[in-house]
Amino acid sequence: MINDSASVSYFTQQAIPKADAADVARVVEILHRRAGIVLGDHKKDMAARTLGLRTQHSGHRSVRDYLSFLEQNPQVEEWDRFISAFTINHTAFFREQHHFQILADFVRTRRKPISVWCCASSSGEEPYTIAMTLHDACGQSDVGISVLATDIDTQVLVQARKAVYTLDRIKPIPPEFLRRYFLRGTGRQSGMAMVKPMIRNLVTFEELNLVAPSWPINQKFDAIFCRNTMIYFDKPTQAKILERFAPLLKPGGLMFAGHSENFTYLTKSLRLQGQTVYTLA
Repeated sequence: MINDSASVSYFTQQAIPKADAADVARVVEILHRRAGIVLGDHKKDMAARTLGLRTQHSGHRSVRDYLSFLEQNPQVEEWDRFISAFTINHTAFFREQHHFQILADFVRTRRKPISVWCCASSSGEEPYTIAMTLHDACGQSDVGISVLATDIDTQVLVQARKAVYTLDRIKPIPPEFLRRYFLRGTGRQSGMAMVKPMIRNLVTFEELNLVAPSWPINQKFDAIFCRNTMIYFDKPTQAKILERFAPLLKPGGLMFAGHSENFTYLTKSLRLQGQTVYTLA
């Protein structure tokens, strides 16, 4: 006797369109052109599987048709899902914690207004960590403090704006910050926690593509966080982005990079000041 669930699973798997070498080569070019993302050879098997799944979910019969649909419709919402499928939105509260101590010490020496740009905000943990750090360092005042949080992935921005996280996700947050800045869920929201309005209101979430010809930004920042993002780009793209960051920093401003990123030889506009922290040259 055939197990019905196994039968359904088998035919569902068979229905996933296959991506050939030409499809994968095409998606490598599309990702680089659209988002600056470099897809290494070691990720091509993953790319083929991802293409098949996105093709199936979007209702197209072949990967070739799916990619043609994307290229012929540059504004369609499927682009967001496509880009999201090839990026890893790994983030956490107080990730690389030493950066936030540096930020706190730094802003205590600055005059308000103080503004920070988090240019790969993902699901919100990093910009909310920045906002809590600023609020605490500035005497628990929310006056003259702002955080711009951007990401290319509109789906994670929707999640970030909700500011609701599982209790497991908030474990890295210091207990005093949890008491001060979070509301614990009850009833249907049991097992969840929400960032309090005093912190949510400090953060503005916007969609932004770092490799777009222009950025809709008309302000300068005391600090820019671009951590664990440049790893998706090739060296020329990294250099261009760094050169675009420099004019957006206020005098003496800081740029924070990820623990595995080193930009010392990529730009003359920024110089290394400390552990993955840069300032204007």
